[in-house]
Amino acid sequence: MTPNVSVDAPPGGLSPGLVRVGRAASRAFSIPAKSSATTGRGLQLLVTVLRYIVADAFSLKLAIGDVVVQAWTLLKVTAIPALLMAIPFGAMVSVVTSGLVDQVGASSLIGAANGVGVVRQGAPITAGLLMGGAAAAAIASDIGARAIREELDALRVVGVDPVRYLVVPRFLALILISPMLCIFIIVAGTAAGFTFAVTVSDVTPGSFWMSFGTFAKVVDIWFAVGKTIVFGIIVAIVSSLRGMETKGGPRGVADAVNSSVVLNVVCIVIANLAITQLQTMFFPSEVA
Repeated sequence: MTPNVSVDAPPGGLSPGLVRVGRAASRAFSIPAKSSATTGRGLQLLVTVLRYIVADAFSLKLAIGDVVVQAWTLLKVTAIPALLMAIPFGAMVSVVTSGLVDQVGASSLIGAANGVGVVRQGAPITAGLLMGGAAAAAIASDIGARAIREELDALRVVGVDPVRYLVVPRFLALILISPMLCIFIIVAGTAAGFTFAVTVSDVTPGSFWMSFGTFAKVVDIWFAVGKTIVFGIIVAIVSSLRGMETKGGPRGVADAVNSSVVLNVVCIVIANLAITQLQTMFFPSEVA
């Protein structure tokens, strides 16, 4: 008599726990397909937003009032955290650098370290992370809450595209406030670094600003502002897309906020690396 063999029995005598781990790993390797689909929807949304901006700008139908309201709303949730992050960052650069340059008797180079650290990297990445955290949560939660209340479907029924009505103002608002955040962080971080360098490391103000101007150039500020604008575009598209695709009630809104913040942080770090590489290739660091 042939023994009964279960079809679901694990092959090779493996335990059911190992089989479950293997199946979970196989499902994990299917993530790139989902990521490529999400990237395609994001690019499609970006093209749609740009098309609406151009069309509304030429037809004088651009909702300037909504853009200003959204810009003020997003600026309120990012300005104070920007100040609270910029001051410790600038002070940290001065404190860490002073311990190194004092050993070689070049304490005046603390200003150069602030110019390189705060202007080139600290300000844009701090502004990007703030937009990817606070601003992204605000956008994803607002649009996600509208999605689960079926407001997006109601807009489509009456002939209003939710992208034009909801996404475009938030997209332009982030582009508007991103240079403000970058410049604000540069000023606050540099002021904090200057204060710590003068009071703690006994650096003269003249030597600090001389070394700061020697290593930090105007092109560095332009690149910092450009980085922040790119980060704002990424945050607007990713957060709006996650908000519009929200399903499952309040838990779905929470999941949309969480995924938008995580994706924004990852995309911002990758974009910062790519832009920094381009800056290093075409505008290498030189002593002015």
